[in-house]
Amino acid sequence: MRYIIIGAGAVGGTIGACLHSSGHDVVLVARGDHLRALRDPGLTFATPEGTEVLPVPAAGGPDEVRLRADDVLVLSVKSQDTAGVLEEWAWQPVEGGTVAGESLPVICAQNGVANESVALRRFRRVYGMCVWLPATHLEPGRVEAQGVPMAGLLPVGRYPQGKDDFTERISAALSAARFLAPVSPDVMRWKYGKLLANLDNATEALCGRRARTDADAAELRERARVEALDVFGAAGIPFASADEIKAARGDQVRIGAVEGAGRGGGSSWQSLVRGTGRIEADYLNGEIALLGRTYSVPTPVNATLQRLANQAARQGRAPETMTPGEILTASRSGE
Repeated sequence: MRYIIIGAGAVGGTIGACLHSSGHDVVLVARGDHLRALRDPGLTFATPEGTEVLPVPAAGGPDEVRLRADDVLVLSVKSQDTAGVLEEWAWQPVEGGTVAGESLPVICAQNGVANESVALRRFRRVYGMCVWLPATHLEPGRVEAQGVPMAGLLPVGRYPQGKDDFTERISAALSAARFLAPVSPDVMRWKYGKLLANLDNATEALCGRRARTDADAAELRERARVEALDVFGAAGIPFASADEIKAARGDQVRIGAVEGAGRGGGSSWQSLVRGTGRIEADYLNGEIALLGRTYSVPTPVNATLQRLANQAARQGRAPETMTPGEILTASRSGE
């Protein structure tokens, strides 16, 4: 199989680098300065074990890749980019006379729970992957993967549920490439469990280090979580518990230090640092707000975090421009 990593940032870059290093055929898909750096000199991949430059083939989009029947599309863009990116790839010709959406599998290696349903509109074979993978991408051509001794936990299963021979093959390939990758016939339950953890992304992006120690931040975190549990209950949505996820990681996915680099923050924090103008809050806190509106459950904290994170991204603000207390005050005005 050849793995086409669509979105070679922190997550996609780590998955692609590890698969490449374990002997698999990989193509990294990126744009702009990141693509130019991937082409020359290559992907700079830094881990606690050291840094190396990997000569992984890179492309700017589907027009630069001649699709084969044995290709696997690994989607690792931010959720706000999913629909547009899949539209680019779904109708591309594949050897043998088909198109990608009819014949190739797509794996959604992304945060949030909305990507798989978007993919299923365009692809017959859709797989979910729950991503627990500490990694950073802040500069073109460089990805830092902090996970040790395994790079991450990546449960994978068919969407909307089930497993097949393909999931077993993917699990085996990832397991040989320094990942914990159990086959999960109920992978969306894992992804809803991960969504609970991702509700703190916006607070971290807006407040920085204060999100880890401030008492107001602890209250924000708990209120956002309680709102999510309320809407999950109203909607009848099952989810993996924090204890279950912790047990699956065990001591195999710990955060190690990469020489010359510090662990700043997660994906939303990184979006503000890079000044992309966009952030994933609509598909994290916004998912809870959507469910709340659907099932008439109040979600003022998650709706406020969604709004403030989007404002910060659109305005090009750096992380750490608000306090947790200011966010709490804003959320109470919406109660």
